[in-house]
Amino acid sequence: MLAPLVEPGAALTAAERERYSRHILLPEIGPLNQRRLKNARVLVIGAGGLGSPVLLYLAAAGVGTLGIVDHDTVDLSNLQRQIIHGTSALGRSKLASAAAAVAELNPLVTVHQHDVWLSAANALDLFAQYDLIIDGADTFATRYLVSDAAALLDKPCVWGSILRFDGQVSVFWNTHGPTYRDLYPEAPPAGSVPSCSEGGVFGMLCGIIGATMVAEAVKLITGVGRTLLGRVVLFNALDATWREISIARDLATPPVTELIDYDLFCGTSTTDAISVQQLATLLAARARSELDFDLIDVREPAEYDIVHIEGALLIPHGGILSEEAVLDRDRDIVLHCKAGPRSAAVLAELQRRGYENVRQVEGGILAWVREIEPALPTY
Repeated sequence: MLAPLVEPGAALTAAERERYSRHILLPEIGPLNQRRLKNARVLVIGAGGLGSPVLLYLAAAGVGTLGIVDHDTVDLSNLQRQIIHGTSALGRSKLASAAAAVAELNPLVTVHQHDVWLSAANALDLFAQYDLIIDGADTFATRYLVSDAAALLDKPCVWGSILRFDGQVSVFWNTHGPTYRDLYPEAPPAGSVPSCSEGGVFGMLCGIIGATMVAEAVKLITGVGRTLLGRVVLFNALDATWREISIARDLATPPVTELIDYDLFCGTSTTDAISVQQLATLLAARARSELDFDLIDVREPAEYDIVHIEGALLIPHGGILSEEAVLDRDRDIVLHCKAGPRSAAVLAELQRRGYENVRQVEGGILAWVREIEPALPTY
């Protein structure tokens, strides 16, 4: 059992004793550990599928200070699972929407909004302000960044991941056990694992995994129970089954000494990328017959049917990677997918085969709709 992460805060007021009475009745929590929760500072990465239940349950539990990192806005496709946001929040900053929901649930909680893209340049300064990090990110680059920054600062990190019907939860803490790098020493090839926006997610799974993450955070803060440090729990919603695997520190994994270029490490660097504004300019020039190139949409037919860029040719990425579909080496090629990972994988493979005139669209069709044609649907 780990020692409590946080010292007790000030004595509970009468209103706090009433609000948290069901916690206080638990011998393992009681007034003392409720005061630890009151004094805790927790940073949540992302106000999306996992961040939504995490933030609501942390606030309900009485965690005194919450930080939220997000740089996105609420869209209609979020509402199937991101329960902290409502229809009235469409188009609004997720930070503002989440902060308003927390304030409505528990006005005793202080919320700090960090409207930034988390990066190696700002992670350490940001993490240093908090006792505990909760990682609800949906990209491998961000997960490695969060784990490494937490390790450098000796902060515990509660990690969760969801895709389709499966979820995972663990706790990483460099001085007490393994980190994310011990679970995944190497990043999977870019595009090999779809994001939730590409592969879909069972909405209710977010609540199950998010609530489990909060339970781990509360145990760390209070020193109660056995945490998931050194263990990963995996839940399958289709079968309603839980299983557990053990992980240990990999002695072959070099210690983290600095933050790196995580997009480069994960193969998602945008060195060969163009913006959607640049693509719009290229398409306009192509329409005037001033230049010629192939715009290849590497998504699946069902995605193309929902929304596509006029003039794009659909060739799913699986066909390109397997060489069932062969692209013309003599043509200038611009690739795009939904958000970037699949086009990055195709770009890397084509470059490996010797294609020279290939680029990808940064942010994919989501960026196109957001910045160029907002009247088009998203999914």
